[in-house]
Amino acid sequence: MKISLTTEEASVIEKVARAATALGMENYLVGGFVRDKILGRPTKDADFVCVGDALQLAQKVAEEFKPRPTVSLFKTFGTAHIQLKDGWDLEFVGARRESYQSNSRKPQVEPGTIQDDQQRRDLTINALAVGLQQDRFGVVIDPFGGLKDLEDKILRTPLPPDQT
Repeated sequence: MKISLTTEEASVIEKVARAATALGMENYLVGGFVRDKILGRPTKDADFVCVGDALQLAQKVAEEFKPRPTVSLFKTFGTAHIQLKDGWDLEFVGARRESYQSNSRKPQVEPGTIQDDQQRRDLTINALAVGLQQDRFGVVIDPFGGLKDLEDKILRTPLPPDQT
């Protein structure tokens, strides 16, 4: 399945895809934007997961816009944010894997794959991702049946609930 984008959405997302390609990074649109597009809801809140340095990606993305927007970097968390003047809210994070010790609720975080990142999400409908690489631009990646869950109007966790 591919998601369809308006001209405005395609313009913004293609800029992100170009920046990631220039850096040689895998990059994905994830979570609520994907879910909302499938449901036909308007949204300008886009989260991107890259396999690499999200701070570097966000700075490269900002270069794609004229005038160049401000990039907020959150180095402690390895995340970045760009607020565009026309209401777009862009968040960037590196793909990560989380594991927990039985005596702590604080996760141990390490770099991961898109699959690792999707596994750590709260719900299958929020684990949906869209590839932004040229060979699979717009293709929905749904390892946990989130599309079916949207259709059936149910909420499920990607992993067993006690693990999630």
